[in-house]
Amino acid sequence: QVQLVESGGGLVQAGGSLRLSCAASGSIFSINAMGWYRQAPGKQRESVAGIISSGSTNYADSVKGRFTISRDNAKNTVYLQMNSLRPEDTAVYYCNADIRSTTLGRARQIYWGQGTQVTVSS
Repeated sequence: QVQLVESGGGLVQAGGSLRLSCAASGSIFSINAMGWYRQAPGKQRESVAGIISSGSTNYADSVKGRFTISRDNAKNTVYLQMNSLRPEDTAVYYCNADIRSTTLGRARQIYWGQGTQVTVSS
């Protein structure tokens, strides 16, 4: 009923930029929060950035000042603008959303996207 689809990943050189997008679709009643996680080979999945319904944002220390999370409520889409990319940013980036579905009695569930690969070369 609800799907998250990420896009915008790719291969860039250190210092470059990418913008990731995540569009939520389906039987959505409301979205409480959306965010981004990433996971590199051999490493634990970690939170990168989040935004809640009020618009308040939160960032991991490793990306603060370089990444910006934003949303378009009309499109149920969250973005991650990534600037000054470093090789250590290389990972699969996953979209995450806290959503109430219209087909589940407005039950609140966490959904995950399929992931998009970001590779930063030195």
